[in-house]
Amino acid sequence: MSDDDDESTDINSTDGPEAVGVKLGSTRTVLDLPDGRGGRERHSILTCLATYEDAITGEEKVLFGSEAAIEYPDTVRFMLRSGLPEDDESVADAERFFEALVDAHDVPTDSAVVYAVPTIDNEAGVNNLKSVIEGSSIGEVETRSYPESLCGAIPAYGDDLAAIDEVFVSVNMGSTTLEACAYRRGEQLSPFSTGSVTGNEVDRRIVAAVEEETQGRVHIDRTTAREYKEEHADVYDFEPFTDVIQQPGGGSHEFTVDRGVREPVDRYIDEAVDVVANEFLPELANDHMKPYQLALGRPIAATGGMACIPGLVEEFETRLAAELDRDVEVVSPDDPATAAAEGAGRIAERLI
Repeated sequence: MSDDDDESTDINSTDGPEAVGVKLGSTRTVLDLPDGRGGRERHSILTCLATYEDAITGEEKVLFGSEAAIEYPDTVRFMLRSGLPEDDESVADAERFFEALVDAHDVPTDSAVVYAVPTIDNEAGVNNLKSVIEGSSIGEVETRSYPESLCGAIPAYGDDLAAIDEVFVSVNMGSTTLEACAYRRGEQLSPFSTGSVTGNEVDRRIVAAVEEETQGRVHIDRTTAREYKEEHADVYDFEPFTDVIQQPGGGSHEFTVDRGVREPVDRYIDEAVDVVANEFLPELANDHMKPYQLALGRPIAATGGMACIPGLVEEFETRLAAELDRDVEVVSPDDPATAAAEGAGRIAERLI
């Protein structure tokens, strides 16, 4: 199993059991682990697998991560498309995937594991996620779960666990949901989640927009759309780019993508501002007026994969301030896509 991305951070190490942070995500899974040099490192891989038959033995073989997505785009299985394992098949796939991942990185059984859980009203799915992680070979010392929007916000507010002692709002811009929640010294207040404003929806719109932009000559899949978004999207400095497809019957067709990426991302920002300003925040103010006032006086944390797009957090801040007609500051961690695992890892360190 190969990694899509590695990232290291210097943090003091401790003897004894290892502290492990986990984000088993719908698009990517991230492990936050000790790096053996007194710091910590994060390993990211696409949450997917593909099976194939060995050409010689006929045995079933499995590929994980980007290899599966690239080599078997038509049959690759993203087992957490909805954000959680929904049925027996997706649970079995998730168990197989997660066990292969922890084995590939030599995560010891003698470990304290903290994993991030999305704010989704799906008790069965949450229990399935719990069974996948808590039933794995790691976490013999302790295994706990914390809200993803809390874990992701921890690195946004600096070192250690300073965020746990604050009152703030966190917005998690994920692939399958947009989550918003206020926290009062670690306590959730008015948790909000919507599946209508998501990174996956942006991918679907890119598929349609590219087809429209090329007058129907180009049909890309969602994996390609996600790659376009991750590699080229930029709110302020986007540059049109070209790609080439092979045509049926031979030959190739070169095409340019411009509005096909720009417009879906721009629409996402508008929709994210709308649900935060006009759905989540009024609910928070109605339920918890004083924490609402305190939280808006502090920076809002923006995390999740969509927050990785250059300029998106800044533009979200600008449009949210205009919608609320007040000054708003939005901050994000160095790597919003891996922040939930990093925050979970910091909590795990505290547990041991």
